[in-house]
Parts: sequence; structure tokens; C-alpha cells
Amino acid sequence: MKLAAIIATTALTATSAFADAHADRAGWPESFTVGTASQGGTYFAYGSGWANLVAEELGLTGGGEVTGGPMQNMALVHTGDAQFGMTTMGPAAESIAGTNPIAPGLQMTNACAMFPMYQTPFSVTALASSGIASIADIPDGARIGFGPAGSTSDTYFPRMMDELGVNYERRNGGWSDLGGQLQDGLLDVIAFAAGVPVPAVSQLEVQTDVNIIEFSQEEQAQILEAFPVSQFEIAADTYTTLEAPARSVSMWNFAIANCDLPESFVKAVVDVVMSDNERMVNIHRAARSTLPENWDKNDGVIDWHPGAAAWFMENAGADIPADQIHGN
Repeated sequence: MKLAAIIATTALTATSAFADAHADRAGWPESFTVGTASQGGTYFAYGSGWANLVAEELGLTGGGEVTGGPMQNMALVHTGDAQFGMTTMGPAAESIAGTNPIAPGLQMTNACAMFPMYQTPFSVTALASSGIASIADIPDGARIGFGPAGSTSDTYFPRMMDELGVNYERRNGGWSDLGGQLQDGLLDVIAFAAGVPVPAVSQLEVQTDVNIIEFSQEEQAQILEAFPVSQFEIAADTYTTLEAPARSVSMWNFAIANCDLPESFVKAVVDVVMSDNERMVNIHRAARSTLPENWDKNDGVIDWHPGAAAWFMENAGADIPADQIHGN
């Protein structure tokens, strides 16, 4: 279908009354699920929140679903087992290239970009009582929790630790479980890749003294050279433990939709999420970056869903090339 026709047939503005704007519901599902990640992590809180918001606004049944995170979400959305999901750009690129460990060789090209979420900082947390206050302090053979198997954290943080010369014993699990293990002395360090504040870290802070460990300038530069990440600072007001911004690196996250979903449906979902940022920030502070102008953080990595592309072109002045829109 020509892009002009898509725009013409799915015309919608952020200020339209929902009753009129979403009158054409041909082919819409009666219910939907959003693939998130483990409980205690940002994906679950953020994803369940926008799923509930969309369900309420559009009069549908929908909610977040616990998953293994970005890699599994790409697979679930590609196959249509989940209508929507959330992923990080690194795992998305690997999935599209056919190197997702969940289904090696399968190019997951039926998962389309829907809207920008936020940056995922990579951060390290240890108990203050451990004496670990820097990456260099992590002892040989340290037991490090890297999050759920196949998550962004589990995919990239071990590689980063290898790059920095850290020797470790690898552990996996949901963020809440790993937080409990850290508190109980069963882990030495947790390496988080999650939107901040990470619920599990905020909970730990209330219960015990923790060190939120930043990368040194040299370590940050080394990681920036070796991985598809950007510079990032965790703001001092993110956690009560922090007295100054913490140096980090980050990857962008995007919401994804099965490419076969109706254009009008996906456009309506994008409108609910993107037209009122305050509602999203109330769900999770990471949504401060869930802004229309961040559409360009998908720099040709994931093809856009036509309904999402139309929304951003009409409402955010997005200049999305036709060959980056699914079906063109």
C-alpha cells in the first residue's frame, strides 16, 4: 500500500476525540498482550503500565506478560504469540539478522517498531558491606547476577565484564530474586541493564546500604569503543544512595508490534501512549524519554509498522524513509 494511502486512510491527530478517531476498528483484536520481562525490572513495570493504559483508553482487554526480556519479546512478537512487546536495539538487530539464540537462523522481520521508550543504562550494584565500590574492586570469581537468561543485561553485560577483565561466576534470574540473593549474601554483585530507577535497586536501598557503582572514564571509553552503546549519566536524584551523577552507558529501547496488526489499531495504540507524556511518567519515571521527537533513535534498525510511521509523520514531523516502513 502506498504511504500516502496509509496516511489518508488512517488519519488521526493526538487531539482527536477517541470516539471519533478510533471508530474504524476493522480487524482489531478483542484482547492483546505486551511482552515485558521479569518482575522487579523496569520492563515489567513500564510495559504493564502502558498495556493497562491502552486497554482502558481503547476499551479492550490487555495487559503485560512476564517474559525473558528483549530477545524473547522479538520472537513472541514476530510469531504473533504476543501482539506487542519491548526490545532493546542491540537484541533487535541480532534478532533481525537471525542470530537470536532463541531461534538461530530465523530472521525476525515480522516485529515492527512502534514507539521509542527510554534508554537502558548499564549499572552495577553491590552491598556497601562488601567493600566493592568500583569495577576494579570486584574480586576474582565474584558471583554476578546478570538478570534473566537472554535479556539485554545477560546478553551484553558479561561481554562488557570480559572486556574490562573481570573474572566472575555467572548467575541468572529475575531482578527481584537476584536482589534478594544479593541481600542474603548469595551474590556479590548485580549487573543491571534496565531503565532507571530499577525497582529492585530502589527496594534494596530501603532495606540495606548499597553501592551503585559507576564506570571510570577509562572503562566507559573502552565499552563505548567495543559495543553499540551511548554515553549516559544516571542522575543523582534517581536513587537516594547517589550523591552525584553516576557515569554509565546505555542502549535505546523501543516498543514493537506484530507487523500484521491493523494499521488503525497500532496507530491508535501509539496515540494513547505518545499523546500524553505525563500519564506515562506517572507509570514509570523512565518514560520521561518516551517523547515523539525520539522517533529517530530507531536509526534503520527495525522497520516501522505503517500505523506507527503514519502517527510520527503526522504528529512529530518524522522523516521516515519509505524503505524503512514495513510492506513498502
